[in-house]
Amino acid sequence: MLRAGSGEHLCLRVSIQSMSRKQHLLRMGGAMAILAWAVVPLSRGSDGRMNHVTRAMLCVTEGSLEEIPGERLSVSVPKMRGYVNRQTSQTIEASLTYVGLTKNEAKLGSGQMRRQFGLKLRAQDPCNLVYVMWRIEPKADLVVSIKSNPGEHTSAECANRGYRNIRPIRKSAVPVLKPGDSHTLRAEMSGENLRVLVDSSSVWEGPLGAEVLYLNGPVGIRSDDAHVEFQLRVGELPGAHTDVILPCKSGPFEAE
Repeated sequence: MLRAGSGEHLCLRVSIQSMSRKQHLLRMGGAMAILAWAVVPLSRGSDGRMNHVTRAMLCVTEGSLEEIPGERLSVSVPKMRGYVNRQTSQTIEASLTYVGLTKNEAKLGSGQMRRQFGLKLRAQDPCNLVYVMWRIEPKADLVVSIKSNPGEHTSAECANRGYRNIRPIRKSAVPVLKPGDSHTLRAEMSGENLRVLVDSSSVWEGPLGAEVLYLNGPVGIRSDDAHVEFQLRVGELPGAHTDVILPCKSGPFEAE
């Protein structure tokens, strides 16, 4: 028979034990998520094949791109945004040479000055996409961001809102880019999992979250205040026809 007050003590013990079991399950769930990430294979295109991207295969929504000798592209304007207007996998690679500063400079929508070059994935529209950006100045870094603005689809609607930097499971430092330096930046995405490599070495790995699975768009490129020359390649999508041209949506409403 329970004494007065002992019922409360019993309830408290049961509650604490229940909380302890929940915490244990959460820890186990986190460990399983990391294990699941470790064994998920990342797509490299059909049979690992990568296709060269020409200027004609890019829809430039802001700024400009030039073709230069050696099947390379050059960006020398303060802002450049573009996407591949062909069907591809979510694997994209740029073999780049950092030339230096652009003649003119432009601040980001936030008012910050940042020199950077990067890749875009699942670029549904200017308001909803994934960025893999190699920051050059003011500090060398590799930053992965999701820009998410559900229900908004033009830059007039979302402006520079909705950015969120993603924490990786594993990350390594990227080289400090100096004029004349050449490297290869590659992003591979399978489902919600992303891996970024510089010169074949992994520098960022982790899941982006289930929300990216609802983004349906091509891969692309972006630069801010960086003069860069590069050759671009994309993963081949199994069963896709590379001669099918996606509509090119350019202009101020499509700029990011």
